[in-house]
Amino acid sequence: MGKNRLEAFSDGVIAIIITIMVLELKVPHGASLAALVELTPVFLGYVLSFVYVGIYWNNHHHMLHASARVNGKVLWANLHLLFWLSLIPFTTTWVGENVMAPLPVALYGVVLSFAAVAYYILEKCLISCNPSDHILANAVGKEYKGAVSVVLYLLAIPLAYVHVYAAYALYIICAGVWFLPDRRIEAQMRS
Repeated sequence: MGKNRLEAFSDGVIAIIITIMVLELKVPHGASLAALVELTPVFLGYVLSFVYVGIYWNNHHHMLHASARVNGKVLWANLHLLFWLSLIPFTTTWVGENVMAPLPVALYGVVLSFAAVAYYILEKCLISCNPSDHILANAVGKEYKGAVSVVLYLLAIPLAYVHVYAAYALYIICAGVWFLPDRRIEAQMRS
């Protein structure tokens, strides 16, 4: 089965996710700088979530580019990933409106951790769907960043109830780790 429809569908869903997030940015109630400054937490939450969605889009693109075909398992695994990514706008808005509340900050981590696990499942499904083509399998190798990210998300969830800013710091660190593109797939495709 070809992968073009999967790529197009995924790109469309991710574009909608980003659109929903930007539409949740409300116009300030006033024309002063102070009114704009009040929206800083909401805007920073949007930036972090935009970075996360961008990271997933970028890595998803590379992963599909390294795969020759998809099957039914891959389609369902992809939908699983898109489901968790589609919850990012909701949690982003909730955190933005309740910056210091532990539950929204913890739920943000829950969504990020499930998205990371869903991405891992998709990666494994693509590798098993393309057994004769080892580009993705060789590029991924032992995936440490993904495992470390899940651990950090799982630490941030209870940490949100102890120190909200520490949970935010873990989310920012994870985004920073993934922000730089992973060159392993590109390197495998060149060799």
